[in-house]
Amino acid sequence: MEIVGSKDVAGAGEKHLPQFVQTRPALAQLRSNTLSPVQRQLADFLAERAKDTNSALLAQVAQQVAANPFGKVKKMIKDLISKLVQEATEEAEHKGWCDTELTTNQQTRDKKTEEVNVLNSEIEDLTATIAQLTQDLADLTQALKELADDMSAETAERNANKAKNGQTVSDAKAAQTAVEDAMAVLKDFYAKAAEATAFAQQKQSPGEDAPETFDEGYTGMGTSGGNVVDFLEVILTDFSRLESETSTDEAMESDEFKNFMFESEKDQALKENDMKHKQEKKTQKESALHSSEEELKLTQEALDKANAYYEKLKPTCVDSGITYEERVKRREAEMQSMQEALKILSGTDVDVKF
Repeated sequence: MEIVGSKDVAGAGEKHLPQFVQTRPALAQLRSNTLSPVQRQLADFLAERAKDTNSALLAQVAQQVAANPFGKVKKMIKDLISKLVQEATEEAEHKGWCDTELTTNQQTRDKKTEEVNVLNSEIEDLTATIAQLTQDLADLTQALKELADDMSAETAERNANKAKNGQTVSDAKAAQTAVEDAMAVLKDFYAKAAEATAFAQQKQSPGEDAPETFDEGYTGMGTSGGNVVDFLEVILTDFSRLESETSTDEAMESDEFKNFMFESEKDQALKENDMKHKQEKKTQKESALHSSEEELKLTQEALDKANAYYEKLKPTCVDSGITYEERVKRREAEMQSMQEALKILSGTDVDVKF
């Protein structure tokens, strides 16, 4: 019975063989001839309480009551009560520490999780904004290039047309002057021709030099229809009209070019200003993105540390098998049972201070 009730057997049985508790009354009965009536009553009482509360400690005490002398049993129970009181105090302190650490850790994890989510959202928005600004800047760069090409082409065409129109006007003016000079020569010639004809006919007969059809003195084409002067007047009118139309076209083309350049330069200035603002905004957003990414890195590290600390707290503060309330309730039941055990041993009320 001493061997069976020793720690090697009874202790291991209570630890690894729950059914061993149920066999304890039978073992106690086998040794009933060596136990005092009080010890027998106490062993049975503690075994029953162990069964009711599922307490390994009470079952162990029941075994010790049956295996130890009467005086030693009483001291053992008092020591166990003191030990339970100490455990209760230590566990309460540990519970308070766990509650504080878990609450603080939960707040940290919640806060850092929210910050990570906010930063991820900000980074997503900043990345999209930067991408859009990059595309806008590329579009503006292309638009400015096309605008510059158009302005350059229009300027080259305007210069070419201006030179051509200037040359045309100059040529028309020179032609008009030349035609007017020719008409003056002809008019002067025809005016003198009539006076000179008679004198010329006196020196030689008209038939000597004039065509066979001439039957009178030659006076030129100055007065006949469709003469050279009329022809030159038509040419003079054509050159005058060419000068006028070319000058008008030049003025219209010049105005159109000025309007085009004015609108183009205004559009160019607006695009360049827009491009400047977008470039500044892009630089700001890139700086903000860099800051957000750095902040996210630090915040994620803090969250990872908080999660790691929570995993460290779990074995002793969360995943302890049964709840703190259940442990307190069982411990109270154990202490009450052992107080009653002391009363059984002494036969009177025993004042145990906690």
